[in-house]
Amino acid sequence: MDFLRYSRQILIDGWGDEGQKKLKNSTVFIAGAGGLGSPVSFYLAVAGIGRIVICDFDSVEMTNLNRQILHSHTRIGINKALSAKITLTGINPDVEVIPITDKITESNAYDIVGDSKIILDCMDNLETRYILNEVAIKKGIPLVFGAIYGIQGMLSFIHHPETPCLKCLFPEPPPKETFPVVGATPGVIGALQALEAIKYLVGIGKLLKNKLLVWDGMSGDFKTFKAQKDPSCPMCGGK
Repeated sequence: MDFLRYSRQILIDGWGDEGQKKLKNSTVFIAGAGGLGSPVSFYLAVAGIGRIVICDFDSVEMTNLNRQILHSHTRIGINKALSAKITLTGINPDVEVIPITDKITESNAYDIVGDSKIILDCMDNLETRYILNEVAIKKGIPLVFGAIYGIQGMLSFIHHPETPCLKCLFPEPPPKETFPVVGATPGVIGALQALEAIKYLVGIGKLLKNKLLVWDGMSGDFKTFKAQKDPSCPMCGGK
């Protein structure tokens, strides 16, 4: 492994060569190669994650390009996971990128997450997020939740049974809509998601467990709310 590439982050307290080796030996699953999946995958790749599994069944469209920085106008019509592999391999050829072009469903989610140590939830709909939440519970691995709207966003580090599950936090999906978003918004939230995953894998810092971090880009405020388990949650039973 080329430690020169990572020499500056190795200097962080508690990181060192051993922390970098932990990243090298880690597999992460990124659900979505869009607005959030772009900064998440960028920062995990440049940090030296050994293996990135990135899943997206959709294709690149012109309307994606104001925020989905994994892609460019030269890749219109190309599957996003395949486009992601081209970009990520270009910025760090030492990282193994596994693109999955299937849609995440109840029947395939458990298998495609495979032996990943953590799930990065970069989806744009709660139905798929619930599926990933259930997989995370069954496998006993964390799920880093991130969501955006306009110039606002939120995130949480979910790890059952230490924390509420996603269904506890959001019992019902909101109505479907084409929502507004500027590219810097997923940039902010996605970078924070990546940082949570890195801290977990290296074993440093405090994670956003039992918390929901909410960012308002209009005012520049970050607020943290306590996240509580729902005793009647149909997915985790509040346990």
